[in-house]
Amino acid sequence: MRLLHVIATLDPKAGGPPAVALRLAAAQALMGHEVTILAHAEPGAEARTSKSLEGIPGIKQVRFATLPPPASLSEKIRAGQARAWMDQNLGGVQMLHLHGVWEAILRVAGECARARSIPYALVPHGMLDPWCMTRSLSTRVKKQAALALGYRALLNHAAFLHTLNADEETGMKPLGLKAPCEVIPNGVFLEEIGTLPAPGSFHAQHPELEGEKFILFLSRVHFKKGLDYLIDAFAQVLAVHPRLRLVIAGPDDGALQPALTQAKERGIDTRVHAIGPVYGSAKYAAFVDAEVFCLPSRQEGFSVAITEALACACPVVISRECHFPEVATADAGRVVSLSAQATATGLLEVLVSDDARRAMGQRGRELIVSSYTWPAIAQRTQEAYRSRARVNP
Repeated sequence: MRLLHVIATLDPKAGGPPAVALRLAAAQALMGHEVTILAHAEPGAEARTSKSLEGIPGIKQVRFATLPPPASLSEKIRAGQARAWMDQNLGGVQMLHLHGVWEAILRVAGECARARSIPYALVPHGMLDPWCMTRSLSTRVKKQAALALGYRALLNHAAFLHTLNADEETGMKPLGLKAPCEVIPNGVFLEEIGTLPAPGSFHAQHPELEGEKFILFLSRVHFKKGLDYLIDAFAQVLAVHPRLRLVIAGPDDGALQPALTQAKERGIDTRVHAIGPVYGSAKYAAFVDAEVFCLPSRQEGFSVAITEALACACPVVISRECHFPEVATADAGRVVSLSAQATATGLLEVLVSDDARRAMGQRGRELIVSSYTWPAIAQRTQEAYRSRARVNP
């Protein structure tokens, strides 16, 4: 089958969607499909994007097509370059998989596909969650205007909306969209986590931690991710575990300095370490050495970081808004309400003993290995292509 994935950017600074698009495409290529990814080039992102590809099984079998970044407001709205590319390259494509919602490249891809009667799936990646749609008056106005100006048609005419969990499907119901939903989660490649870095590797790379135990926050450092809750929770945890540290890993998206200021106001800034983004083996080394991974996010579609932490046998403390209740079912950590107090309580429960923590981590790894691997997920997308879009592989 000839498949085309379309995403605005593959820059890992954009968070989970690029990681998902790359791995789903690679898993489909390993199944024998002819897979291409189309994205805008991001100036200055070449090195980190290339680094993010390292170790992904099957990625060398995926073809990459890039468009120049939009150079004008007109191009950002009209996506003429994307339309020209589609006119020349959609011949023979049997199915499109679009990642995201609010980008002109996606709207144009949908329009061009419909003009040629080519079906497409669309992954909202949580962008249609009520929190994302209504968090401010200006957001509500902009999103409603965008829906009226072409994006509702993009969503309604999809062969299916690829939702990452059942909660995401429920959250979209107020929009009254016509396309059916298929719940297909994210996953991991077992090959990427098959040989993990040796314990102690992350500590060796970061002597400023002085070999002490740490809680890990690894994500895009954005207000949505709830780092402010974690800072206050960490202050409470330090009262019980005074030698613990907090490591903040990930690209800054506006929330880092407020978090560091908050830590200083709480008198815990010497125990908080911001190390910037980490990729590949350095990321897995962080999961291996962490006592617990914590993401008290205000909204998630299906966090890649949570899945990777579990796969590395690192127990997790996450908010209910991460929509991963299986963590609690498997007793692989704690799923807590969205507050500093609840986050602190969850962390203290995980940290109560090393034996209990390691057992949680092992159960988390077993959960991922049994149910959340990219080859199985790629098979599920193929079945959805067949049932929803009537595409014969």
